[in-house]
Amino acid sequence: MSAPLPMSAPAVRWGILGAGGIARKLADAVTHYTDSTVVAVGSRDEAKAQAFADAAGIPTAYGSYEQLVADPDIDVVYVATPHSHHHEHALLAIEAGKHVLCEKAFTQNAAQAREVVAAARAKGVFLMEAMWARHLPHMHALRELIARGEIGDLVSVQVDHGQLLTHVERMWNPALAGGALLDLGVYPIAFAHDLLGVPDKITATGRLRETGVDGQASMIFDYAHAQAILTTTMEVRTPNVALIGGTEGRIEVHDTFYNPTSFTVTRVDGTSWTYDGTLPNGFQYEAAEVARRIHAGDTESPILTLDQSVEIMEIMDEVRMQIGLRYPNEV
Repeated sequence: MSAPLPMSAPAVRWGILGAGGIARKLADAVTHYTDSTVVAVGSRDEAKAQAFADAAGIPTAYGSYEQLVADPDIDVVYVATPHSHHHEHALLAIEAGKHVLCEKAFTQNAAQAREVVAAARAKGVFLMEAMWARHLPHMHALRELIARGEIGDLVSVQVDHGQLLTHVERMWNPALAGGALLDLGVYPIAFAHDLLGVPDKITATGRLRETGVDGQASMIFDYAHAQAILTTTMEVRTPNVALIGGTEGRIEVHDTFYNPTSFTVTRVDGTSWTYDGTLPNGFQYEAAEVARRIHAGDTESPILTLDQSVEIMEIMDEVRMQIGLRYPNEV
């Protein structure tokens, strides 16, 4: 099935918890590419919240997260704080009876993920991890062509995600669950999980930096009939492509593989064709999925189920264990 148009989704009222760059992208996507609205933003710094609201045309700014989740005019809360705080802030919104879209990585670890999922299910609210790539047109098209056997049986998946982020302070901060894996590595891991599921075996190596966060990591996921080779780094910008090999052909998902992008299919007979999925922003597709599910009375999305988000966190826990990555509140 092709990705449904975001403007076709019913309207919901969003509240944004956190006032950073990724929150601005969601606000722009909702405001300009869906029928929904952002009615409030909350930050622990009221001046920061007000500046965000003024820039984005949002009517209400709150100087605390508690005020935000208590707003009766908000249907769904977008949690856009650092990974270290996703668990706390998702639980805060859920307890207030709000539906939640929580940025990826979903939480800091799988135990936190399971707790957030249990809370949402007990409360009967919608919850989804904001792995926006799964909702984009090129990913819908990619899953379709693989399902119909366009490249035969999958044998190999190779994905890299490297960005030069050594200048970003939070990336170095273990108290904010910094480092490459949770911020960047979640993308190739989620991509491999999307196509191949949970691996039978994980082999990982990485390099910890002087603050204790991971500068880079490399992983091999073994499956019964396939392998995924994944790399991530915050120390250099890499090609950021995904290569998928099948018995009847291959696919190259172009830079940047998790952004709205294109891919080229090349079959073993030499024929090839290209799908163009480039478009502005891209967050509108996950936002529209949230709106559709809420209006349908669903509490999760089949595109990325809650159990799948927990599985991805369990995979990252195993990688972290193998590379020796621990955060202060876990010691």
